[in-house]
Amino acid sequence: MRLALGLEYDGAAFCGWQTQPSRCGVQDALESALGEIATHDVTTVCAGRTDAGVHACSQVVHFDVDASRPLSAWTRGVNASLSGSASVLWAHKVDSEFHARFSATARRYKYYLLNRPQRPGLFGNHVGWFHAPLDEDLMGAAGQTLVGEHDFTTFRAAECQAKSPVRMIRELSVKRHGALVCFDVTANAFLQHMVRNIVGSLIYVGCGRQPSNWIREILEARERRLAAPTIAANGLYLWSVEYAQDWGLPNTPPNSVPDAVLAASG
Repeated sequence: MRLALGLEYDGAAFCGWQTQPSRCGVQDALESALGEIATHDVTTVCAGRTDAGVHACSQVVHFDVDASRPLSAWTRGVNASLSGSASVLWAHKVDSEFHARFSATARRYKYYLLNRPQRPGLFGNHVGWFHAPLDEDLMGAAGQTLVGEHDFTTFRAAECQAKSPVRMIRELSVKRHGALVCFDVTANAFLQHMVRNIVGSLIYVGCGRQPSNWIREILEARERRLAAPTIAANGLYLWSVEYAQDWGLPNTPPNSVPDAVLAASG
C-alpha cells in the first residue's frame, strides 16, 4: 500500500531533509516514527529536498508499507513519536503510480526577510535579515524578469546536480508587511539554492546597489559568480506543493509559523 503524507517542520531543528549518517535529517526522524507504526523499515520520498535551516509548511512525501493501519495511525500515531519540531498534518492512500516528487506540478516557496536596522531577537531562526532600507516595489518589478521559462544557471548552486538548469517560474511577488518583506515564488520545480539566490540578488536591487535591469543581465549571462551571495536559509519556507486533483490529496493551506512572524513584526 502506498501512502502520501503532508508534513510541516522547523528547519532549525534539522540538518536538512535528506537522511544523514548522524541521523539529523527530517527524513531520519520521519522514517523512524513511521517504522514504529509499520513495524518494519520505511523509506520516504519527498516532493522537494530542503536544505539545513529551511522550513516546510506543507511538505509532501510518499512511502510504501505492508502493514494495514487506520489513517489516524499515520498522523496522531506518528506524531507521538516525532520530535516537537515536526508534525504530520494528514495521511492519504494513493495509487502506486503516485510519486511525491514526479507527480507534483508546482512548488511554492516564501522567503521572509526582516528589514530593519536591528537584527532579530525574536524569530531569529525563522526570518532572514537585511539592515538597510529596501524598496519592495522595485524588487517586485525587477523580479518579473524571471517569470516564465528560463535557464537559471545564474541562480543555481555550484554543486547543483539537476540535469537541466531550465525552470518555469509561474509567479513571483514581493510584498511588505510592516518590517517584514515577503518574497513569494511559484515554479514547476527549483534548482538548488535557486530561491535564496534570487532573493539575495533582488535585495541588491532593492537597496540601490544594482539597477533593475541588472537582474535581466545576469540571468542572460548564465554565470553564478555575477549574482549576489546566497542569502541565509532561515527565512525560507516550502509553502505548498501542487498536484492534479485526480490524486485527491487534501488541500490544507499552511497557517502556522509565518502567521506568528507577521503578527510579531507588525
